Amino acid sequence: MKQTTIDRIRKFTDDRDWDQFHVPENLAKSIVIEAAELLECFQWSGTDYDLEHVKEELADVIVYCQNLLDKLGLDVDDIVNSKMTKNEAKYPVEKARGRAAKYDEL
Repeated sequence: MKQTTIDRIRKFTDDRDWDQFHVPENLAKSIVIEAAELLECFQWSGTDYDLEHVKEELADVIVYCQNLLDKLGLDVDDIVNSKMTKNEAKYPVEKARGRAAKYDEL
């Protein structure tokens, strides 16, 4: 995410004095709630959905994720790259390519 976007999210929270409510538990709950709203966009059809509504719900998830990153003092690039390293080890290309099996079933 661009730094200007991150700064805008932070300013939005700061301007409203909402950081006081942003304890990790509340932010994690909010991520799940917004993710459920995102999933609801596809509830009855995986092909007939409102892309604008999907974008709004996805943005809500991302904003709450950024808030949680800030609250925990984490860097998105660090944690994503760390997890990708683990995923690459669990799902080697030669075993996982074209397969949806879980790592322990490869």
